[in-house]
Amino acid sequence: MTNKPKGLSEAALRLDLPAPAPATSMEQHRSRLRAKLLQAGPDALADHELLELVLFLAILRRDTKPVAYRLLARFGSFAAAISAPARDIAAVEGMGEASAAVLKAVQAAAIRLTRADVIGRPVLSNWDALMGYLNAVMARERVEQFRILFLDNKNRLLADEAQARGTVNHTPVYPREVVRRALELQAAALILTHNHPSGDPSPSRDDISMTRQIVEAAKTLSITVHDHVIVGNGTWLSFRKEGLL
Repeated sequence: MTNKPKGLSEAALRLDLPAPAPATSMEQHRSRLRAKLLQAGPDALADHELLELVLFLAILRRDTKPVAYRLLARFGSFAAAISAPARDIAAVEGMGEASAAVLKAVQAAAIRLTRADVIGRPVLSNWDALMGYLNAVMARERVEQFRILFLDNKNRLLADEAQARGTVNHTPVYPREVVRRALELQAAALILTHNHPSGDPSPSRDDISMTRQIVEAAKTLSITVHDHVIVGNGTWLSFRKEGLL
């Protein structure tokens, strides 16, 4: 009887194929990271490990660990890295357009997941989920963005739309346009929201004045403004809770 050479499978013997090459250290590292995610869950992964896993999809034959560390050095955290502008992500050494697109796809998925918790539901009784969604959408924006949540007569979310984008500390908002869009959507109520790129959600005089103008314009058409929420970096302020509405 002929002894079977070590390292060859039966299939390889029959087809006269060489044994598979041993896994490289990079492949072993990738395998360990995948197993860690699947067995221990995402909370077991550090930010650089999660970035590495995501980058596996775009960077196939290079070590992604140095790239992940460069992203963290540039942006500070996993959340900040996926939220950064695509051009800034692509400019990091070892990245590029394809890799940046993968990170932006992760951000888009995160936003859609949080949005699913609020769309079509009464938002006033689902406030924590709403704040989670607004934080995902706006907290790390580098310029001011003004959004309006349009609600039906049961305070369910009809639509969430960005009305304007401005500079690092100002966004032009026109009450007439806000009300016009509410009428188009047949909205019964609104929640106004915008972000402060500085991270401080304290309202400015212009914020307070603009809010009052929108409230008055909406009131003439029996549209209620429930609140104006300013989103900072990891924090937020409610006009209604602060007695400003």
